[in-house]
Amino acid sequence: MIVMIITYYGAEFFKIQLGDIVIAFNPLSKDSKLAGKKVTKFKADIAVSTLNSKDFNGIDNLSYGDKDPIVIDGPGEYEVKDIFIKGLATESRIKSENGKDLNKTNTIYTLLLDGIRICFLGALGLKEIDSETKEAIDGVDLLFLPIGGGDVLSPAEAYKIYVKLSPKIVIPMHFDDKNLKQFLKEGGLEKIKAVDKLTLKKKDFEDKVGEIMVLKSSI
Repeated sequence: MIVMIITYYGAEFFKIQLGDIVIAFNPLSKDSKLAGKKVTKFKADIAVSTLNSKDFNGIDNLSYGDKDPIVIDGPGEYEVKDIFIKGLATESRIKSENGKDLNKTNTIYTLLLDGIRICFLGALGLKEIDSETKEAIDGVDLLFLPIGGGDVLSPAEAYKIYVKLSPKIVIPMHFDDKNLKQFLKEGGLEKIKAVDKLTLKKKDFEDKVGEIMVLKSSI
């Protein structure tokens, strides 16, 4: 059974390593104010971007030598390295960047990794997920959920989505300490401690029902 290692780099930037395969979600670009003083770089086989914004599309930081990652950046169905990926179009609240209009489409992704069903909501701005989208992402093992308010779901809105989708494990993202505290308070779970990395196997999901796991940012 392959081990899944999840590392968090702030905002919505994650690395998932599954055996020899590395997948990056919403990498921060060098122009993002969220990236800090040093841009995180590593080699990825697959780069997944939910929205064309500097806070989510730093694909250039995931190349190694002359090898570039395979980029998934919109709705559709994909199969890469025996990994099945489905992108579903939803709406984002992020309307402009530096005075320029953005494509408001946020893509929700589902992936099947070694029997683990993952859903990455990205910069979701909708308070409600329609029945068609819910059906497409039903039965989630691991949910990546934005909770920071403003351009994404507020803590209260995010908690309702979390309850509706009923994942086995949920990882909050796109938050500060205040947002996280509010989100955890919705479920009376203020005592959850953040960890540096998550190491998970398929069997780790068997007895989980809506467990919230918080990752420390590595930047």
